[in-house]
Formats: sequence, structure tokens, C-alpha cells
Amino acid sequence: MQVEENATADVIKRLRRAEGQIRGVIAMLESGRDCADVVTQLAAVSRALDRAGFKIIASGLEQCVNAESGDADRKANLEQMEKLFLSLA
Repeated sequence: MQVEENATADVIKRLRRAEGQIRGVIAMLESGRDCADVVTQLAAVSRALDRAGFKIIASGLEQCVNAESGDADRKANLEQMEKLFLSLA
């Protein structure tokens, strides 16, 4: 199953944001920042990666829902599934 084009753009955006956060964490470590600040940023990176993964999962589920539902139902189901997955992140 392939990630849909619109989901791919969103996932790439999230991953680029996480990439920037990781560079920030490295800079924080190199400059000797407080460990609480570093851990806070690491937690943010972790959430960003989780959300990217869940977006990919939601895209795959959308393809499954597509096979059985009309356009309006499919969009509502996808949005509901994505909200549920994101609540776990």
C-alpha cells in the first residue's frame, strides 16, 4: 500500500520540523544547556515523529475505507481515525 500524495506532503512537513528540532537538541547539548530543557525538546521530537507515523497509518486506513465507502463517509472516517491515532501520540 502506498502513502497518498496529500498525506506524503504532510508527513514530509512533520519530518522536516522534527529534523530541525533534532538539530536544536544537538546544539543544546553542545552548548551545555540544562538537561530539563534538552529532555523537553526530545519529547517534542518524539511526538512529531509519532504524529508523522500516525499520519502514514491513517493514509493506509483511508485506502481500506475507500474500498467500501462513499466520498463523504470516507472523509469523515479518515478524520475520526486520525484524531484517535493522534490522541495516542
